[in-house]
Amino acid sequence: MDIFIIIAGFAVSAFTAFAFFKAGKFKATSSKETLLKAGFGWIEKIPFGVVRLIAWLEILGAIGVVVAPIGYLLGYAWAIWFAIAAAVGLALTMVGAIWVHAARGETKYTLKMNLNLLVASLVTAGSWFALTLI
Repeated sequence: MDIFIIIAGFAVSAFTAFAFFKAGKFKATSSKETLLKAGFGWIEKIPFGVVRLIAWLEILGAIGVVVAPIGYLLGYAWAIWFAIAAAVGLALTMVGAIWVHAARGETKYTLKMNLNLLVASLVTAGSWFALTLI
């Protein structure tokens, strides 16, 4: 059963990490004008440093959900808690995104993707947490 949880955990983690890394990298490397043209209207009213902070939190979370379980497999049992924390942090990021988009009336366009990423983050956290119960 352990091997099934590990394989499922890595599969979900890989999807979650890819999605958040790609989104974070785009926000971290693009100019404000590029982001506005891409439809990121929510950045108009917040400091651009906050956008960069969100980007780097997404990148670090993506790294955490993949690298920490590798540490666990190498014998560092405590490392799995970093993966769980990273996945929960990414889920909280999506809760914040849903909240911001709802306040701006953009849920028609963003809710499906935000919910998919929220669920992926929660499943990632749950799969690694299940490993600690065994």
